[in-house]
Amino acid sequence: MARKPQPPPAKQSSMYRQILLDMKDSALAGLGAKAQVLTKTERICEEDQAQYSLEEAVSLRLNGIEYSQLQQIQEALDRLQIGDFGICLSCDEPIPAKRLQALPWARYCVPCQERVAADSGRDDED
Repeated sequence: MARKPQPPPAKQSSMYRQILLDMKDSALAGLGAKAQVLTKTERICEEDQAQYSLEEAVSLRLNGIEYSQLQQIQEALDRLQIGDFGICLSCDEPIPAKRLQALPWARYCVPCQERVAADSGRDDED
């Protein structure tokens, strides 16, 4: 009978929780600031319209990226709460501490992430 991998010890879990909460606050603040920029409605001369449209498109894309990161952070916080944080969702092995320090919302260990990325044609964690 295979034993269930253990999540990080309570002290490390507390550290990761704080890191994730700080990242969540930062992402929310960034989304709020970008939303304010996007909602300002001022008249723009025709010559500046193209530049404004480009800036708006870039802002919307960045918002999408930050929102996706925010979702991944929340999922990691949920895994912390249920005791599955730091365990690869694919192979059920512990995710190395170095990976969690670099990417605290990581769902997969590096080999499994590479496999997932190859299967989907992209790397959605980074």
